Amino acid sequence: MAQDPSFDIVSKLDRPELQNAVSQAMTEIQTRFDFKGSNSEIKITDDQLVLTSENEIKLKQVIDVLTTKMAKRGISLKAFDFDSKIEPATGQTVRMKVKIQNGLDKEQTKQITTLIKDQKLKVQATIQGDSVRVVGKKKDDLQEVMAAIRNANFNFDANFTNFKG
Repeated sequence: MAQDPSFDIVSKLDRPELQNAVSQAMTEIQTRFDFKGSNSEIKITDDQLVLTSENEIKLKQVIDVLTTKMAKRGISLKAFDFDSKIEPATGQTVRMKVKIQNGLDKEQTKQITTLIKDQKLKVQATIQGDSVRVVGKKKDDLQEVMAAIRNANFNFDANFTNFKG
């Protein structure tokens, strides 16, 4: 017997694209006149970005350059927490640690399942750890769910994987 069509809703970042965006941002920072001789850098760790610069003004410019490069590469800015505080760092510099969202938490999965149930389509949404699996008889219903999630104004990033028809 054939299996019903399904897909997963996750919050997963494309690491190579992020690495490319950071590389492009660093290249621009090193070549821009207003950053001449400045000690600005962007580092990627497992769960965060560490941005360093000489002062808050330059750090905000680093953030602007980085977010522009991420947007051009199709990386959702909702996957990052740019609201963290700016702290003093070594050598007369300031630093900001930007948390990277990895996976959906309980509250976010509940928001997604509630939205799906409100659509009143013949689909089943199941929370599976840090993702939500959606199963339905018709692919059209699944595509409607995808459209609803894309159009929903969540404050977090939601991607689709494992589409099985």
